[in-house]
Amino acid sequence: MKTNFRKQAICIALLAIVAQGALAQQGQGGSSITRENSFPAIASGKWTGPRTLDGQPDVQGHWSNTIANHNNFTDPQGGIINDPSGRKPKTQRSERAPSRVSDPPDGQVPFQPWAAEKVKEFQTYFNNPIKPEYIEPLARCAPGGVIKSFYWHGYEIRQFPGYVVILFNSGTRIIPLTDKPHLPDNIKLWMGDSRGRWEGNTLVVDVRNNNGKALFGRSGEFHGPNAHIVERFIFDNSNKRFNYVATITDPETYTRPFTVTIPARRWTADDKTNGWHFETRLANIGGKDKVLERDERICTENNGGFGFVATSSGRR
Repeated sequence: MKTNFRKQAICIALLAIVAQGALAQQGQGGSSITRENSFPAIASGKWTGPRTLDGQPDVQGHWSNTIANHNNFTDPQGGIINDPSGRKPKTQRSERAPSRVSDPPDGQVPFQPWAAEKVKEFQTYFNNPIKPEYIEPLARCAPGGVIKSFYWHGYEIRQFPGYVVILFNSGTRIIPLTDKPHLPDNIKLWMGDSRGRWEGNTLVVDVRNNNGKALFGRSGEFHGPNAHIVERFIFDNSNKRFNYVATITDPETYTRPFTVTIPARRWTADDKTNGWHFETRLANIGGKDKVLERDERICTENNGGFGFVATSSGRR
Protein backbone atom coordinates (compact mmCIF):
# COMPACT_ATOMS: atom_id res chain seq x y z
CA MET A 1 0.00 0.00 0.00
CA LYS A 2 2.80 2.43 0.87
CA THR A 3 4.40 1.70 -2.49
CA ASN A 4 1.18 2.57 -4.29
CA PHE A 5 0.89 5.86 -2.44
CA ARG A 6 4.54 6.63 -3.30
CA LYS A 7 3.83 6.07 -6.99
CA GLN A 8 0.73 8.23 -6.79
CA ALA A 9 2.66 10.99 -5.07
CA ILE A 10 5.31 10.84 -7.83
CA CYS A 11 2.52 11.08 -10.40
CA ILE A 12 1.08 14.16 -8.71
CA ALA A 13 4.50 15.81 -8.64
CA LEU A 14 4.98 15.12 -12.34
CA LEU A 15 1.56 16.54 -13.14
CA ALA A 16 2.48 19.66 -11.18
CA ILE A 17 5.62 20.05 -13.31
CA VAL A 18 3.52 19.62 -16.45
CA ALA A 19 1.12 22.28 -15.18
CA GLN A 20 3.95 24.74 -14.57
CA GLY A 21 5.22 24.06 -18.08
CA ALA A 22 1.76 24.74 -19.40
CA LEU A 23 1.86 28.23 -17.96
CA ALA A 24 5.01 28.83 -19.94
CA GLN A 25 3.32 27.43 -23.05
CA GLN A 26 0.56 30.00 -22.81
CA GLY A 27 1.58 32.86 -25.04
CA GLN A 28 2.69 30.70 -27.94
CA GLY A 29 0.66 30.41 -31.10
CA GLY A 30 -0.58 32.79 -33.73
CA SER A 31 -3.16 34.67 -31.70
CA SER A 32 -2.94 37.68 -29.44
CA ILE A 33 -5.25 35.90 -26.98
CA THR A 34 -2.90 34.05 -24.64
CA ARG A 35 -2.96 34.09 -20.85
CA GLU A 36 -5.61 36.69 -20.11
CA ASN A 37 -6.20 38.44 -16.83
CA SER A 38 -9.66 39.53 -18.00
CA PHE A 39 -12.05 38.59 -20.75
CA PRO A 40 -15.08 40.07 -22.52
CA ALA A 41 -18.66 39.31 -21.61
CA ILE A 42 -20.74 37.68 -24.36
CA ALA A 43 -24.50 38.19 -24.38
CA SER A 44 -27.00 35.54 -25.36
CA GLY A 45 -28.87 36.54 -28.50
CA LYS A 46 -29.31 35.82 -32.18
CA TRP A 47 -26.81 33.63 -34.03
CA THR A 48 -25.57 35.14 -37.31
CA GLY A 49 -22.64 32.79 -37.97
CA PRO A 50 -22.45 29.57 -40.04
CA ARG A 51 -24.77 26.63 -39.45
CA THR A 52 -24.46 22.86 -39.77
CA LEU A 53 -26.63 20.97 -42.26
CA ASP A 54 -29.18 20.22 -39.52
CA GLY A 55 -29.43 23.92 -38.58
CA GLN A 56 -27.24 24.09 -35.47
CA PRO A 57 -24.87 27.05 -35.06
CA ASP A 58 -21.64 25.60 -36.43
CA VAL A 59 -19.08 25.90 -33.63
CA GLN A 60 -16.99 22.87 -34.54
CA GLY A 61 -13.26 23.09 -33.98
CA HIS A 62 -10.54 23.26 -31.35
CA TRP A 63 -10.97 25.37 -28.22
CA SER A 64 -9.34 26.02 -24.87
CA ASN A 65 -9.75 28.30 -21.87
CA THR A 66 -7.76 31.54 -21.87
CA ILE A 67 -6.74 32.14 -18.25
CA ALA A 68 -5.09 29.10 -16.58
CA ASN A 69 -5.21 25.36 -15.99
CA HIS A 70 -6.75 23.45 -13.09
CA ASN A 71 -4.27 24.21 -10.31
CA ASN A 72 -6.46 26.57 -8.32
CA PHE A 73 -10.20 27.06 -8.70
CA THR A 74 -10.84 30.44 -7.09
CA ASP A 75 -7.43 31.99 -7.94
CA PRO A 76 -6.75 30.50 -11.41
CA GLN A 77 -3.37 32.19 -11.84
CA GLY A 78 -2.35 31.83 -8.20
CA GLY A 79 -0.55 28.50 -8.51
CA ILE A 80 -0.93 25.35 -6.43
CA ILE A 81 -2.09 25.77 -2.84
CA ASN A 82 0.57 24.59 -0.33
CA ASP A 83 3.04 24.13 -3.20
CA PRO A 84 5.89 22.07 -1.67
CA SER A 85 8.46 23.89 -3.83
CA GLY A 86 7.56 27.16 -2.13
CA ARG A 87 6.77 28.93 -5.39
CA LYS A 88 4.65 32.03 -4.94
CA PRO A 89 2.65 34.04 -7.51
CA LYS A 90 4.74 36.85 -8.97
CA THR A 91 1.78 39.23 -9.16
CA GLN A 92 -0.70 40.68 -6.71
CA ARG A 93 -4.14 39.07 -6.54
CA SER A 94 -5.73 42.16 -8.12
CA GLU A 95 -3.47 41.71 -11.16
CA ARG A 96 -4.46 38.09 -11.76
CA ALA A 97 -7.54 36.63 -13.45
CA PRO A 98 -10.74 36.64 -11.39
CA SER A 99 -12.08 33.59 -9.61
CA ARG A 100 -13.85 31.07 -11.80
CA VAL A 101 -16.73 31.55 -9.37
CA SER A 102 -18.57 34.54 -10.86
CA ASP A 103 -21.47 34.37 -8.40
CA PRO A 104 -21.42 34.90 -5.43
CA PRO A 105 -19.52 38.16 -6.00
CA ASP A 106 -16.80 37.26 -3.47
CA GLY A 107 -15.63 34.51 -5.84
CA GLN A 108 -15.83 31.77 -3.22
CA VAL A 109 -17.74 28.49 -3.31
CA PRO A 110 -20.60 28.68 -0.77
CA PHE A 111 -19.79 25.40 0.95
CA GLN A 112 -21.69 23.86 3.80
CA PRO A 113 -19.36 23.75 6.85
CA TRP A 114 -18.68 20.01 6.52
CA ALA A 115 -17.76 20.42 2.84
CA ALA A 116 -15.45 23.38 3.55
CA GLU A 117 -13.60 21.22 6.08
CA LYS A 118 -13.26 18.42 3.53
CA VAL A 119 -11.67 20.82 1.03
CA LYS A 120 -9.28 22.15 3.69
CA GLU A 121 -8.26 18.58 4.58
CA PHE A 122 -7.60 17.75 0.92
CA GLN A 123 -5.39 20.81 0.53
CA THR A 124 -3.44 19.87 3.66
CA TYR A 125 -2.61 16.38 2.41
CA PHE A 126 -2.49 16.96 -1.35
CA ASN A 127 1.31 16.83 -1.41
CA ASN A 128 1.42 14.00 1.14
CA PRO A 129 -1.48 11.72 0.14
CA ILE A 130 -1.66 9.29 3.05
CA LYS A 131 -5.15 8.21 1.97
CA PRO A 132 -6.57 7.47 -1.52
CA GLU A 133 -9.06 10.33 -1.23
CA TYR A 134 -6.18 12.83 -1.09
CA ILE A 135 -5.02 11.88 -4.58
CA GLU A 136 -6.28 14.17 -7.33
CA PRO A 137 -8.39 12.02 -9.71
CA LEU A 138 -6.60 13.20 -12.84
CA ALA A 139 -3.40 11.69 -11.42
CA ARG A 140 -5.19 8.36 -11.79
CA CYS A 141 -6.24 9.19 -15.34
CA ALA A 142 -9.88 9.57 -14.34
CA PRO A 143 -12.13 11.88 -16.42
CA GLY A 144 -11.94 15.54 -15.52
CA GLY A 145 -15.67 15.88 -14.85
CA VAL A 146 -18.21 18.32 -16.25
CA ILE A 147 -16.60 21.54 -14.98
CA LYS A 148 -12.84 20.94 -14.88
CA SER A 149 -12.68 19.46 -18.37
CA PHE A 150 -13.03 22.99 -19.76
CA TYR A 151 -9.74 24.16 -18.24
CA TRP A 152 -7.67 20.98 -18.35
CA HIS A 153 -5.96 21.07 -21.76
CA GLY A 154 -7.67 22.07 -24.99
CA TYR A 155 -10.60 20.15 -26.47
CA GLU A 156 -12.46 19.68 -29.72
CA ILE A 157 -16.16 20.27 -30.44
CA ARG A 158 -17.80 18.17 -33.14
CA GLN A 159 -21.44 18.29 -34.24
CA PHE A 160 -23.72 15.67 -35.70
CA PRO A 161 -27.46 15.74 -36.45
CA GLY A 162 -29.09 15.95 -33.05
CA TYR A 163 -25.82 15.91 -31.07
CA VAL A 164 -22.91 17.98 -29.85
CA VAL A 165 -19.80 15.95 -28.96
CA ILE A 166 -16.85 17.32 -26.99
CA LEU A 167 -13.54 15.46 -27.12
CA PHE A 168 -11.44 16.13 -24.03
CA ASN A 169 -8.12 14.50 -23.30
CA SER A 170 -9.63 13.17 -20.08
CA GLY A 171 -12.94 11.85 -21.42
CA THR A 172 -15.65 12.49 -23.99
CA ARG A 173 -19.06 14.10 -23.61
CA ILE A 174 -22.01 13.32 -25.86
CA ILE A 175 -24.76 15.93 -25.56
CA PRO A 176 -28.05 14.85 -27.17
CA LEU A 177 -30.18 17.76 -28.39
CA THR A 178 -33.37 16.40 -26.90
CA ASP A 179 -35.85 16.86 -24.08
CA LYS A 180 -36.09 13.13 -23.34
CA PRO A 181 -35.90 12.21 -19.63
CA HIS A 182 -32.55 11.76 -17.94
CA LEU A 183 -31.17 8.38 -16.92
CA PRO A 184 -32.51 6.78 -13.72
CA ASP A 185 -31.15 8.37 -10.55
CA ASN A 186 -29.17 5.28 -9.60
CA ILE A 187 -26.90 5.59 -12.67
CA LYS A 188 -24.01 7.99 -11.98
CA LEU A 189 -21.36 9.03 -14.51
CA TRP A 190 -18.09 10.98 -14.43
CA MET A 191 -19.42 13.34 -17.12
CA GLY A 192 -23.03 13.18 -15.99
CA ASP A 193 -26.05 12.79 -18.28
CA SER A 194 -26.66 15.76 -20.59
CA ARG A 195 -29.72 17.12 -22.40
CA GLY A 196 -29.11 20.11 -24.65
CA ARG A 197 -30.91 22.68 -26.80
CA TRP A 198 -29.89 25.72 -28.82
CA GLU A 199 -31.27 29.16 -27.94
CA GLY A 200 -29.84 31.51 -30.58
CA ASN A 201 -26.08 31.71 -30.02
CA THR A 202 -26.29 29.73 -26.77
CA LEU A 203 -26.13 26.00 -26.19
CA VAL A 204 -28.07 25.29 -22.99
CA VAL A 205 -27.33 21.94 -21.35
CA ASP A 206 -29.06 20.35 -18.36
CA VAL A 207 -26.71 17.92 -16.57
CA ARG A 208 -27.72 15.36 -13.95
CA ASN A 209 -26.49 11.92 -12.84
CA ASN A 210 -23.00 13.11 -11.89
CA ASN A 211 -21.02 10.69 -9.74
CA GLY A 212 -19.48 13.48 -7.65
CA LYS A 213 -15.94 12.04 -7.84
CA ALA A 214 -14.26 14.71 -9.97
CA LEU A 215 -12.73 17.79 -8.35
CA PHE A 216 -12.78 21.36 -9.65
CA GLY A 217 -9.00 21.67 -9.32
CA ARG A 218 -5.97 20.80 -7.23
CA SER A 219 -7.45 23.13 -4.63
CA GLY A 220 -9.96 20.34 -3.86
CA GLU A 221 -13.38 21.95 -4.44
CA PHE A 222 -16.11 19.49 -5.42
CA HIS A 223 -19.82 18.83 -5.83
CA GLY A 224 -21.82 15.87 -4.58
CA PRO A 225 -23.46 12.98 -6.48
CA ASN A 226 -26.84 14.72 -6.54
CA ALA A 227 -25.66 18.01 -8.03
CA HIS A 228 -27.71 19.59 -10.83
CA ILE A 229 -25.74 21.66 -13.35
CA VAL A 230 -27.16 24.00 -16.00
CA GLU A 231 -24.56 25.00 -18.57
CA ARG A 232 -24.70 27.84 -21.06
CA PHE A 233 -22.14 27.91 -23.88
CA ILE A 234 -22.47 31.48 -25.18
CA PHE A 235 -20.72 31.92 -28.55
CA ASP A 236 -19.91 35.26 -30.10
CA ASN A 237 -20.92 35.71 -33.71
CA SER A 238 -17.32 35.98 -34.86
CA ASN A 239 -17.13 32.28 -33.91
CA LYS A 240 -13.77 32.93 -32.26
CA ARG A 241 -14.75 32.91 -28.61
CA PHE A 242 -17.33 31.61 -26.19
CA ASN A 243 -17.97 31.89 -22.47
CA TYR A 244 -18.93 28.79 -20.54
CA VAL A 245 -21.32 29.72 -17.74
CA ALA A 246 -22.53 26.95 -15.43
CA THR A 247 -24.82 27.18 -12.41
CA ILE A 248 -24.45 24.37 -9.87
CA THR A 249 -27.21 23.49 -7.42
CA ASP A 250 -26.43 21.01 -4.66
CA PRO A 251 -28.13 21.75 -1.31
CA GLU A 252 -26.33 18.81 0.32
CA THR A 253 -22.95 20.47 -0.35
CA TYR A 254 -23.59 24.23 -0.74
CA THR A 255 -25.59 26.84 1.12
CA ARG A 256 -26.86 28.26 -2.19
CA PRO A 257 -26.43 27.70 -5.95
CA PHE A 258 -23.31 29.26 -7.44
CA THR A 259 -22.09 30.09 -10.95
CA VAL A 260 -18.82 29.34 -12.73
CA THR A 261 -17.59 31.31 -15.76
CA ILE A 262 -14.79 30.05 -18.01
CA PRO A 263 -13.69 31.98 -21.13
CA ALA A 264 -12.60 30.02 -24.21
CA ARG A 265 -11.03 30.83 -27.58
CA ARG A 266 -10.80 28.99 -30.88
CA TRP A 267 -7.52 27.55 -32.20
CA THR A 268 -6.91 27.01 -35.92
CA ALA A 269 -4.24 25.78 -38.31
CA ASP A 270 -2.76 29.30 -38.16
CA ASP A 271 -1.75 28.61 -34.54
CA LYS A 272 1.22 26.53 -33.48
CA THR A 273 0.55 23.32 -31.58
CA ASN A 274 1.87 23.67 -28.06
CA GLY A 275 1.18 20.46 -26.15
CA TRP A 276 -1.43 22.00 -23.86
CA HIS A 277 -4.09 24.27 -25.31
CA PHE A 278 -3.70 23.04 -28.86
CA GLU A 279 -2.67 19.39 -29.12
CA THR A 280 -3.16 18.56 -32.77
CA ARG A 281 -1.32 17.63 -35.94
CA LEU A 282 -2.04 18.04 -39.63
CA ALA A 283 -3.12 14.65 -40.95
CA ASN A 284 -3.72 13.48 -44.50
CA ILE A 285 -6.74 11.18 -44.41
CA GLY A 286 -7.60 9.11 -47.47
CA GLY A 287 -5.63 11.31 -49.85
CA LYS A 288 -7.79 14.34 -49.08
CA ASP A 289 -6.64 17.75 -47.95
CA LYS A 290 -4.81 17.78 -44.65
CA VAL A 291 -7.00 18.31 -41.59
CA LEU A 292 -6.33 19.03 -37.91
CA GLU A 293 -6.43 15.75 -36.03
CA ARG A 294 -6.25 15.02 -32.30
CA ASP A 295 -4.27 11.98 -31.22
CA GLU A 296 -5.90 9.55 -28.82
CA ARG A 297 -4.21 9.97 -25.44
CA ILE A 298 -2.84 7.06 -23.48
CA CYS A 299 -4.01 8.42 -20.13
CA THR A 300 -7.50 7.04 -19.61
CA GLU A 301 -9.02 5.63 -16.46
CA ASN A 302 -7.66 2.18 -15.52
CA ASN A 303 -5.32 2.20 -18.52
CA GLY A 304 -2.46 0.83 -16.44
CA GLY A 305 0.36 2.61 -14.69
CA PHE A 306 -1.53 5.90 -14.37
CA GLY A 307 -1.16 6.47 -18.09
CA PHE A 308 2.45 5.32 -17.84
CA VAL A 309 3.36 8.50 -16.02
CA ALA A 310 4.84 6.35 -13.26
CA THR A 311 5.39 2.60 -13.43
CA SER A 312 6.99 -0.05 -11.29
CA SER A 313 10.15 -1.74 -12.49
CA GLY A 314 9.51 -4.36 -15.16
CA ARG A 315 5.94 -3.16 -15.73
CA ARG A 316 4.85 -1.48 -18.95
